[in-house]
Amino acid sequence: MKVIETGLPGCVVIEPAVFGDARGFFYEGWNAARFGAQGLPTHFVQHNVSRSQRGVLRGLHYQWPNHVQGKLVSVLEGEVYDVAVDIRRGSPTFGQHVAAILSAENKRHFWVPEGFAHGFLTLSEHALFTYLCTAPYDGGSDRNLRWDDPQLAIDWPLAEVSLSGKDAAAPLLAEMPPELLPVYAP
Repeated sequence: MKVIETGLPGCVVIEPAVFGDARGFFYEGWNAARFGAQGLPTHFVQHNVSRSQRGVLRGLHYQWPNHVQGKLVSVLEGEVYDVAVDIRRGSPTFGQHVAAILSAENKRHFWVPEGFAHGFLTLSEHALFTYLCTAPYDGGSDRNLRWDDPQLAIDWPLAEVSLSGKDAAAPLLAEMPPELLPVYAP
């Protein structure tokens, strides 16, 4: 397993060791001992799967104040543009984002720590997206931010996107009351 640092401390891309031959391939999607040795989470409580068509943008989502989730995300079919945004009040990288292309072909995973907003855009005809969460989903603490917030300056690779009503009406980061944002804890 190879861990690739990104521009945001804590957010990493993980390349598993893939073993393949003419019959197919095998790789470990997650291994507690190997992840723990890299300082990554060793305990997950929920596994989610999402299927989306090309142009579907889901996000930017985060959980606060209860059931704050870290997410280990990957793609089993297709390709997505995956984004993490640091929204922790007081963080030296507040408002900054990183992105990774995740696909069935590259088999990469993306670790999005607690305190970051997360979203993805389906680039292929469809994508089967999966993520392990460090806390259970709690609809009462689910929050979202505007995907096209000029302050965040995310360069989404498709001009036309399909959004849920909730994502389309999400507030800008500057409009979010401070008590609804996580706090940076060095």
